[in-house]
Amino acid sequence: MQRSITHQNSLRPFLYLVLFALYSSMSSIYPLLPPMLTPLFVLFTRALDRDDTIYILLVSLALVVFEANFGYMLFSSIFYFYIIYKFILPKISQNFSCNICITITYLLLSYIGYYLFLSLLSSIFLLPMPELSYYIVYYIVIEFFLVSLL
Repeated sequence: MQRSITHQNSLRPFLYLVLFALYSSMSSIYPLLPPMLTPLFVLFTRALDRDDTIYILLVSLALVVFEANFGYMLFSSIFYFYIIYKFILPKISQNFSCNICITITYLLLSYIGYYLFLSLLSSIFLLPMPELSYYIVYYIVIEFFLVSLL
């Protein structure tokens, strides 16, 4: 496969998207595999910071795969993450100086905040309320270590 000399972007992110789609399918079957919501949130914010449309599109596709596998409303996570990126993250980076505090805030915003956002949407549109399981604590601990590696 030939590529132009001016476009030196790697094809690796497309492979990561395919691997994430497979992993997300497995995590919807096996509840011990975390759904990787917080790493997607961090990647989404980094793509928006770099203003790279290809990465924004790929992470958005990964979020749509996440929503489809877990039965959430279409584009709800993208909409929620964009609202958080525009209105809440500047205040967090302004008030916190330690990276661990910011990472914990990202985790809580991505899981607990997304659950509250889905609850708000379900009460507005008269949909069934999303379920909150005890695996959330396990997912937060596992993804804390994963996000700290990013």
